[in-house]
Amino acid sequence: MAFSKFLDPKLDLTFKKIFGTEKNKNILIHFLNDILGCTEVNTIQEIEFISTILNPEIASERQSIVDVLCQDSVGNRFVVEMQLTRDKGFEKRAQYYAAKAYSRQVGKYANLQKIFFIAISNCVLFPDKSNYISSHTIRDEETNEHDLQDFQFVFIELPKFPKNKVEQLTSTVERWCFFFKHAEETTEKDLKKIAKEAPIIKRAYDELDKFHWSEKDLTAYEERIMDLYKEEAILEYKLEEGMKKGMEKGREEGRKEGKIEIAKAMLANSVDINIIVECTGLSISEIKELSENL
Repeated sequence: MAFSKFLDPKLDLTFKKIFGTEKNKNILIHFLNDILGCTEVNTIQEIEFISTILNPEIASERQSIVDVLCQDSVGNRFVVEMQLTRDKGFEKRAQYYAAKAYSRQVGKYANLQKIFFIAISNCVLFPDKSNYISSHTIRDEETNEHDLQDFQFVFIELPKFPKNKVEQLTSTVERWCFFFKHAEETTEKDLKKIAKEAPIIKRAYDELDKFHWSEKDLTAYEERIMDLYKEEAILEYKLEEGMKKGMEKGREEGRKEGKIEIAKAMLANSVDINIIVECTGLSISEIKELSENL
């Protein structure tokens, strides 16, 4: 089982380059407007990048640094994250990021502006939800009234995105999702079609072209690939060991225990829960129970 099927190291490395730099901030503005469904009335016209270090005291820890953090002209703040592997507790980390971005605003409480958290996830976050995009806000449980309006979370779960051909795409949001999921597989012919419908996404594709990369970027890309190969080799070794343990048991109980060993190894390596189900035959509830007990 190869990690390369589920991870794109180039997209991993260039995410901040595409969406987190002054040079390309117009790409980010278009992306935010498209994903959030902003209309002419509330369209984001300008953004300012903010330090992505949310807690300077623990800046060395990944949990205190976000991928992209910016604010618009009225002070609304946007946290944008690329989630490549299943991270236990990511949903809680998303809320932590949003809360930290909210608390960093300067001024009176009445002047605090809204926080948008947007995650593009290469793994399934909510197995029970069928839609590949979900939007979450704080609402009254009884009346569903939206009184607390300062937080909105948008999760894009790429494994759930069903379209794999450019001809199937009917909206800009779908073209963005196609970009994140199929960037490496997009042909020149398909790219011309995308450019015709969404020129700004063509610019995002251009940033993935290694011919435009510096030597430093290329070196980082090669090192990232080597790291992924190492992670893949370790995971495959653990899976083989788990299979051996299961085969040695012989009996049904032994086979079940072997599958559990495999699932534990995969969970420890942050493999997506749906992939674990496919490899082991265990149910989602069984795997979730194992995850909680790790």
